[in-house]
Amino acid sequence: MGQPVDRVDGPAKVTGAARYTAEIVLPDLAYAAIVGATVPSGRVTAIDAVPALAAGGVLTVLTHENLPKIAEPPHLLPSLVGAAAPGESFFPMQDDEVHYAGQPVAIVVADSHERAQFAASLVRVTYERTPSITTLDEGRDAVYEPQTLFGGLMPARMGHGDVDAGLADADIRVDVSYRFAANHHNAMETSATTAAWDGDRLTLYDSTMGIRATQLTVAHLLGMHVSDIRVITHFVGGGFGGKAMTWPHVTLAAMAARQVGRPVRLMLTRPQAFTSTGHREEQEQAISLGAKRDGTLTALRHQKLSLTSPFDDWAEPATGTTIQVYAVPNAEGVHRMVKGNTMTPTFTRGPGETVGMFVLETAMDQLAYELGVDPVELRLRSHADTDPRGNPWSSDGLAECLRVGAESFGWAGRDPRPRMRRDGDWLIGTGMAAAAYPVAFFMPTQRARARIYAGGDAVVQTGTQEFGTGVTTVMTQVAADGLGLPMDAVRFEAGDTDLPNTSAAVGSSGAMMVSAAVHNAATALRDQLIAMAVTDSDSPLHGADPSDVEVQEGRMRLRSRPEVGETYGDVMGRHHLEDAEALGSWTPPPPDTPHGLLTFGAQFAQVAVDPELGLVRVRRLGGAFAPGRVLNPKTARSQLMGGMLWGMGQALLEGNRMDPRQGRWSATSLGDYLVPVNADAPDVTIHLVEVHDEVVGPLGAKGVGEIGQVGVAAAIANAVYHATGRRIRELPMTAELVMDPP
Repeated sequence: MGQPVDRVDGPAKVTGAARYTAEIVLPDLAYAAIVGATVPSGRVTAIDAVPALAAGGVLTVLTHENLPKIAEPPHLLPSLVGAAAPGESFFPMQDDEVHYAGQPVAIVVADSHERAQFAASLVRVTYERTPSITTLDEGRDAVYEPQTLFGGLMPARMGHGDVDAGLADADIRVDVSYRFAANHHNAMETSATTAAWDGDRLTLYDSTMGIRATQLTVAHLLGMHVSDIRVITHFVGGGFGGKAMTWPHVTLAAMAARQVGRPVRLMLTRPQAFTSTGHREEQEQAISLGAKRDGTLTALRHQKLSLTSPFDDWAEPATGTTIQVYAVPNAEGVHRMVKGNTMTPTFTRGPGETVGMFVLETAMDQLAYELGVDPVELRLRSHADTDPRGNPWSSDGLAECLRVGAESFGWAGRDPRPRMRRDGDWLIGTGMAAAAYPVAFFMPTQRARARIYAGGDAVVQTGTQEFGTGVTTVMTQVAADGLGLPMDAVRFEAGDTDLPNTSAAVGSSGAMMVSAAVHNAATALRDQLIAMAVTDSDSPLHGADPSDVEVQEGRMRLRSRPEVGETYGDVMGRHHLEDAEALGSWTPPPPDTPHGLLTFGAQFAQVAVDPELGLVRVRRLGGAFAPGRVLNPKTARSQLMGGMLWGMGQALLEGNRMDPRQGRWSATSLGDYLVPVNADAPDVTIHLVEVHDEVVGPLGAKGVGEIGQVGVAAAIANAVYHATGRRIRELPMTAELVMDPP
């Protein structure tokens, strides 16, 4: 562990041997295509499926009139608690009501993907449209404050102290508000499901971040025993939260397959990816900061308003982190919502933190300027030694990240005055922001199995999936380390619910929870074989203290006398064992553990701005992060770099808006929903600050999947201010917002 090992799945991916969900070949495979509603609210009055049924290769057209009813309605409960995880508490095609544009109203099944898509275009649906709310502006009169957020996991209001008194006691106040356009995941692989029935047993090949969540959700909706459903997912082409929950198309694929009596594959088109797997909701946020002249924070009030679906109280929890990061005696976070005609929003990379920390960190930058204090210094002065409950952090590292990041970026000697540096027509600016992301402790017990053969090779198994983060590689390292074997003697198997279960890899928890189970399985097997040796009278280790035995390259030996020992195969051979195995499990500490649970980092950016054209070019990005123990710095850096580049997209490019006339997204492809490409990518420097953590698991690994994005947009916005002298309080920062006024 800790070595920059190359990806073990790399050769399979670059040679095409890796098989993704839409590449699974099954005999007699049929294909399904969704017909989505074209109105945001109303009911279906008629469906003319005759032209589609007459098209070549069409097997059936399913609508609310002939699709079987689900056994139980879905109940929104996020996958990170290890239960059924529907994306929304609504299942389509059960009646004629339409709640949002894109909602499935029919499914065409044909003998090829192309024929299914063509026939779907022939289905004619007639609607009776009713009034809709598709934007925050349309719902101003219907704002409400829920009790909890997403399935009851978090309160909508949280805080400590007396904020009004703290603001009144301040020498300086910063009161600012922000607007954020909706964001979409747009993974390279759109969601897909292949369903195959064998009698009453169902096998699902699903593009998911949680095979167990898929299994539990489909079992709930179809009224099946969990043991009768098997989910297989070996490779996932990106998830980012859009594949964390189990959306209706997964169960619809299973229902279609049962209807036609043959396997069915349902692949979402790129436009359907905007309407079928959740999104980061349109939102507005406001923050009030109070401080003394020396920079001591006296109060923080953070409020969020966002658009949710007609049936779920879902909002990204934007305030949970912001009221913890700094030492502030009086803080409050409040979420308010508007129910609109949209599908339920969902986790999007860095859910809540990427927007919430943008608000906090740009406000902190403004406060630093008003106080005349360097932005890095202000954050160091505001460092919190404990969480708001007075608990120590499980591990910290924020101050070191700020110092390491600033030194690496060349922050010292920066002239803080805006519009002072030019490069031809470009104004040059630098900015920074702190980053923080919560450590998720909502998961149930995680499990893994380790088996070693007399020949010295081992197999370690657990029911996670490789969705691009490098879990296959890192868990091979963890298993090899725990067993004391070389990496090439260990094979890691995952992606199947028939294996010991782990939770969905969400909330940057994959490395933490899966490595804990794998480590415990591997060390349990190692200890089992050591115990066998020290109690074996024919072993050179007989009578030794097990704690004095270590294993290297498959050979057990005494620490005090390394020449004394034997291999795993030696002791297994004497006991006539061809193999030996052990199970390992890990149960996370409870959420109310007496420790602060955040991962910290710091982000730095240099931008060039053309003030006449409103163009922003990011020239450099730098980040320093303290994610606990780093299991593989190569895969960790890769994830962090990807997050930082996504943060650049969040700041400058990514945004979608509803057309209130039609109630539909104005961008439905990567032609008009803009994301960064290689030509946009700046130089990126990443520093890993290792901190010791005994709370988050036996290996002390927190995870890096999302902390890399948190803080980037704020650092870029602060750099734009340094370059231009203008504060931009809307994301994305489009040209018309950045350019100098006439």
